[in-house]
Amino acid sequence: MSAIRIYNDSDTTNLLFGSDNNLSIHNKLGEIGVRFEQWQTAASIAPGAAAEDVLAAYRTDIDRLIAEQGYQSMDVISLDASHPQKAELRQKFLSEHTHSEDEVRFFVAGEGLFTLHIDNKIYEVLCQQGDLISVPANTPHWFDMGPNPGFVAIRLFNNPDGWVANFTGSDIAERFNRLEN
Repeated sequence: MSAIRIYNDSDTTNLLFGSDNNLSIHNKLGEIGVRFEQWQTAASIAPGAAAEDVLAAYRTDIDRLIAEQGYQSMDVISLDASHPQKAELRQKFLSEHTHSEDEVRFFVAGEGLFTLHIDNKIYEVLCQQGDLISVPANTPHWFDMGPNPGFVAIRLFNNPDGWVANFTGSDIAERFNRLEN
């Protein structure tokens, strides 16, 4: 079940808000300019599925986003717990960073924890199958796929080069929750 938890960025123990209600998640994230949607996931796609099959299954929604936002490229990331570089890949996303463009992910299967650092608050967003999140450009955030990843996600980019991170150098991500799967 998708969920949101909001903390003060200086106090990891004081939960300001928490919910697993999709409308509440949508509304809270909308207040800070983050897009959160649920798409229908009728196709049965598991980690390891061919990228062209994943993209074909969600072509209508992808085309709608491309038309609305002008995305220039997309890819599919698919990881499971047997991946030999899972620890290195997890570490790559765990430090606070920004992007010069929106970071858009649709979870076809599995889950991941996006954590956003906005206006002295931490927004932990557990995304699961059917969730689309769009983190606005230049928003400090990090992503955790957990020690045993199991997800398939479609990523859309304005930059034809794809995922390019600008690390902030902050250690804040080390003080907040991790995805334990």
